Amino acid sequence: MGSELSPTLRNLALYQAGIVSRAQALRAGLTVDMIKSRLRSDRWRQIHPGVYTTFTGIPGRNARLWAAVLSAGRGAVLSHETAAELHRLIDKATDPIHVTVPWQRRVRVVPGISIHRCQRADEIAQVNTYPPRTKVEETVLDLTQTAASFDDVCGWVTKALARDLADEAGLLAAITQRTKLRWRADLHELITAAAGGDHSVLEFRYERDVERAHGLPVASRQVPFAKPGGRRGRRDRVYEDCAVVVELDGRAAHPESQWRDKARDNAAAVGGQQTLRYGWTDVRHQPCATAAQVARVLRTRGWQGTPRPCSYGCPVQRLFTAEDR
Repeated sequence: MGSELSPTLRNLALYQAGIVSRAQALRAGLTVDMIKSRLRSDRWRQIHPGVYTTFTGIPGRNARLWAAVLSAGRGAVLSHETAAELHRLIDKATDPIHVTVPWQRRVRVVPGISIHRCQRADEIAQVNTYPPRTKVEETVLDLTQTAASFDDVCGWVTKALARDLADEAGLLAAITQRTKLRWRADLHELITAAAGGDHSVLEFRYERDVERAHGLPVASRQVPFAKPGGRRGRRDRVYEDCAVVVELDGRAAHPESQWRDKARDNAAAVGGQQTLRYGWTDVRHQPCATAAQVARVLRTRGWQGTPRPCSYGCPVQRLFTAEDR
């Protein structure tokens, strides 16, 4: 890549992980024949039509990202899962590489690159990022729109807030800029809940489908406590007036986590609290039965209310009173 290039093109190549476009090379003073000569001699290699590596060897991830952006041309930015990778919203690289371009542009389809078009392409780009990418709030919303289920939507939003990559105000402001948005009302509710302490899909579903839907009292969220040895931890839900703890865990049980859970439950028992523990099946597939059980325990510890049906045919009251018979 080095001294054979002009200073302008050399600096640009260094800046772009060794990748340059045909247009950039021509603007920097190379001729068409000079580009062809470098390609014939394998000093350069074409990675996409009109986009070249200025080095030998296999391009790394950053070089591939730059190549995708340059291939898509003017106004292109990395987006969706690829932007999420750069924002640390996901922890590993994914393929294909996602690129968003201005709505009016038509871009050649290139293997390994997924092209999206946006009427607000200039507004959603994060300034001073290299390679260019969408803002984190816009990235989250993009991912919610391509999500296969609302649980996946919950996962993107709660992860962004739990990792302090976005905040409630920024996400809600981004929503207002979109004229078309799936799950708009649900997203408002979800963002508010996640900002208030729902750190996972399971916690959001518990608050919405078990607690609120059945008229249970509102629990405190993510309550700090001292672990044995003085370390700090957090309990998912605590009904403080009744000294009842609800722990939510969507992971598959295995010996190590079971021992950690038992130690945490024992610590709660020492403090006079009763612990209930629920997983994915309890909250998503059996919310009415779970609500009845929580209500029953709360009643035995001082709550004076009764659960209400979440819908026609909801069995919560029947299940709640069944143990009295």
